[in-house]
Amino acid sequence: MSERLQPGDTAPAFTLPDADGNDVSLAAHKGRKVIVYFYPAALTPGCTKQACDFTDNLDVLASAGYDVIGVSPDKPEKLAKFRDKENLKVTLVGDPDKTVIEAYGAFGEKMNYGKTYLGVIRSTVIVDEEGKIERAFYNVKATGHVAKIIKDLGI
Repeated sequence: MSERLQPGDTAPAFTLPDADGNDVSLAAHKGRKVIVYFYPAALTPGCTKQACDFTDNLDVLASAGYDVIGVSPDKPEKLAKFRDKENLKVTLVGDPDKTVIEAYGAFGEKMNYGKTYLGVIRSTVIVDEEGKIERAFYNVKATGHVAKIIKDLGI
């Protein structure tokens, strides 16, 4: 089980491949706020809903100074299929070995239909311009979460 991040913590640095296999790093976003969200799997109903919500609100978030990066354990090929099928505009990166997912506290015990197992915990971490954690939300719901973030951030 990974340790959950708290406001004020330094955001773990990362460089991961996007849907086209290009490296995306948190460091490249220094000076801007970044919403890093973690989701279990591309092309699943909840994850599609969440990615579409972020895409639909990308202009609002960007104009308020936020970049958005979605992280899942999927390989770039699957991310490209997901992006193209759903017309997603949000940056999606893959973390197949779950190193970054674990570093952000987004991997651990989950329960589904009464069974406990290890997996990606749907989470959202907001990183400030200096690379510090501003807010961290764990066990979030796919539906309505983006609207809640916008409201919480006063956008």
